[in-house]
Amino acid sequence: MPIATPEVYAEMLDRAKAGEFAYPAINVTSSETLNAALRGFADAESDGIIQISTGGAEFASGTRVKDMVTGATALAEFAHVVAEKYPVNIALHTDHCPKDKLDGFVRPLIALSQERVNKGQNPLFQSHMWDGSAIDLDENLEIATELLAKAAAAKIILEVEIGVVGGEEDGVSNDINEKLYTAEGDFVKTVDALGTGEKGRYLLAATFGNVHGAYKPGAVKLRPEVLKRGQQVAAEKLGLAEGSKPFELVFHGGSGSLLSEIHEAVSYGVVKMNIDTDTQYAFSRPIADHFFKNYDGVLKIDGEVGNKKTYDPRSYLKQAEAAMAKRIVEAAEHLKSAGQKLS
Repeated sequence: MPIATPEVYAEMLDRAKAGEFAYPAINVTSSETLNAALRGFADAESDGIIQISTGGAEFASGTRVKDMVTGATALAEFAHVVAEKYPVNIALHTDHCPKDKLDGFVRPLIALSQERVNKGQNPLFQSHMWDGSAIDLDENLEIATELLAKAAAAKIILEVEIGVVGGEEDGVSNDINEKLYTAEGDFVKTVDALGTGEKGRYLLAATFGNVHGAYKPGAVKLRPEVLKRGQQVAAEKLGLAEGSKPFELVFHGGSGSLLSEIHEAVSYGVVKMNIDTDTQYAFSRPIADHFFKNYDGVLKIDGEVGNKKTYDPRSYLKQAEAAMAKRIVEAAEHLKSAGQKLS
């Protein structure tokens, strides 16, 4: 199927919220990892989200170019071509973008999509994330308001973060402390500033103890009830019925989370869960295995010629693709999106 249109993406999110499941959002940095993501979603019969971070985009442009917009555009264009061969709907998204990178990443990408929409085409990306968690909430929401208007005009959904995700990702590091839990008042301020869709559709990455990085199960201290209470105070503010879920929530930093915690978070309105650390390891593990087992083939030891069949990058990248795809199937099963693809 082609990359999801704005209408299909909206339907995907509507179905996830109504059906209490979430889409894995898989970070990619290359055509190989993108192929792995597509295969994983197809194998799981799950629609899904493929996303590119600022660092991933820069890497994708090559070590000489090192330009975020170039890398993101190249991967997105590649995805638009190859996704047509897969029987699932895929939305393209950009991950964490802090204030100092907006002018070099999200704003130009929105402008690029606006140009496409003006020509009667679909946007290049279906959603972008603005990460204002490192600045004051009022300024965060002020910038979010400006970006939401531009995103809506380009038929794009905006993701906004309130609260802080701990750990490290793409060189951004945050301490693990009480700032990892979004305050009730912050949910109310978000509704006041961004509305509930009338100004443009947005996803909300509220934090409830989330931490980026690799952790053993149980090591991350999540409080999913923070999300439940956030939905409650927003519903009360809006005069909605008890049990309403006005926000479409995003779960960041899920490595090390218990399955029960993931399911609880999804029941409170999480429709998207970012997955990067686990898929990175899944991709790299068979490559390491290949090199250890074929040491004298991938290296020209003592003047020998090695074995072209084992140092040909295809020999180990095929294994990496399959392993990463398998981990994505597992993610789709955990988030209950497996078998839920739109017909």
